[in-house]
Amino acid sequence: MWRLLELSPGRVVIAIAWGVAALGSGLGLAALAAWLIARAWQMPPVLDLSVAVVAVRALGISRGLCRYLERLATHDVALRAMTTARTSVYRTLAQSDVWWWRDRRRSGEQSTGRELRRGDVLVRIGADIDDLGAVVVRVLVPVAVAVVLSFAAVGLIAFISPLAAVILAVALGVSGILAPWLSAVAAQEAERAVRADRAEFTAEALTVLDHAAELRVAGRLDAAISVADKASHRAVVSEDSAASRSAWAAAATPLSIGISAFGALLVGIAAYGPTGGLPGGMTPMALTILVLVPLSAFEAVAALPAAATTLTTSRAALHRLRDISTNSSPPVNSPATIAMPAGRRIAVVGPSGAGKTTLLMRWAGLFDTPREGVTFFAEDAHLFGTSILENLRVARGDLTPEEAENALDTVGLTPWLTSLPNGIHTPLTAGAAAVSGGQRRRLLLARALISPAQTLLLDEPTEHLSATEGDQLLRNLLDPNSGLVAPNRTVVVVTHQLPTTHHADTIITVDPTGISNIDSPRSSTT
Repeated sequence: MWRLLELSPGRVVIAIAWGVAALGSGLGLAALAAWLIARAWQMPPVLDLSVAVVAVRALGISRGLCRYLERLATHDVALRAMTTARTSVYRTLAQSDVWWWRDRRRSGEQSTGRELRRGDVLVRIGADIDDLGAVVVRVLVPVAVAVVLSFAAVGLIAFISPLAAVILAVALGVSGILAPWLSAVAAQEAERAVRADRAEFTAEALTVLDHAAELRVAGRLDAAISVADKASHRAVVSEDSAASRSAWAAAATPLSIGISAFGALLVGIAAYGPTGGLPGGMTPMALTILVLVPLSAFEAVAALPAAATTLTTSRAALHRLRDISTNSSPPVNSPATIAMPAGRRIAVVGPSGAGKTTLLMRWAGLFDTPREGVTFFAEDAHLFGTSILENLRVARGDLTPEEAENALDTVGLTPWLTSLPNGIHTPLTAGAAAVSGGQRRRLLLARALISPAQTLLLDEPTEHLSATEGDQLLRNLLDPNSGLVAPNRTVVVVTHQLPTTHHADTIITVDPTGISNIDSPRSSTT
């Protein structure tokens, strides 16, 4: 966990120091205030109390100031660590290979994880990273401060009464060790169920939100909503169970406080007096310190049951994040590591979800180092809320209006362009929402065609087009002599189905297990 968060030891020590100063001020304030109250009862000269009065004021101010600085320091460490962890997870996800995950499941190879859905990814980069960051604020610093302050409190009481110090040490042990252990055990099983159900709910909810229309048409929308609702209900039940058990564990702290205060009072009563009921006696000031200091000492350990619960949650989150690293690297002979076959016109075919887009992204170097001279035409590429010309200039900044119009004419957008009030300079004020699905595809294709890249990787360029238009566009893209793409450029097209006639040099067939076939037809028809 320390390595993933890349915590700075110096910053952590500073945060702990401010925490010790904050709660140490509270402990000193309790002891000094107790002494001052009892001493003032004896009505000494005012000057005898002036130092103590000023010290009480100073400790009261320093407590709040040090608490603020401790919060500032701990959150600085936590936020830096969360940024580092989130960057590491993003990098790991970007370099991961979904085919490798699928292959492991299909081959029966043991895996600690499962295929990541969008909801799972959101849990990992959201709640899981937040849980790891909480370790600094709610576990690391509070535990260190509690250990230091517990020894300090027991040492202070031991100067007055060793027996009372033993009672305080036992009570602090119950509150600082037993109660957190009970809290961790109670929360462990519930935490696993909560996280699993919460991730399931997030994944199902995203499916419903993203594909409500398709699910309704297929008659499965109600079933999908029901699955999400059941997962949400299970998560709520698990959270309630964890809260109930944690409440029983938290009850150990106030019980320990009561036992410690009562024990110290009994010891003080037995020893009180000029000569006392015990050898040595006890002064009024010592008696008040003996009774009031334990109440302040428990402030440090009171946060430990919650710290144990947070630690349990964070360890589960760390486990899931490690699964990403464990499952992210494919073997050397994984289909995704295959080099792009030779040929000027390459078609990649296969069913939805087989990994065709992942293959193109691998060839483009988007999982490691982007390759020069290669442009990737993403089916969901962004259209900016600016003019059509500026949207095309994303691919080539020196594009002239005439060249832009020619590119749009090449992809069949001239009729649409002439219908616009300002032609090529018409702003797309709503970005992608300003055009239809087919127009968006053609705009993105024109952007790819005008790019200076030697190799074009086109992902489903005919989506949202009619069957006739789509087939003709594919023929033109795969024909070096069509004039759509220069013959010396390499074109790789991903499609669900090739037209009856085409001029592809190479046909790559992809199924859910990877690349199943590479064919180089000798003729121009298949």
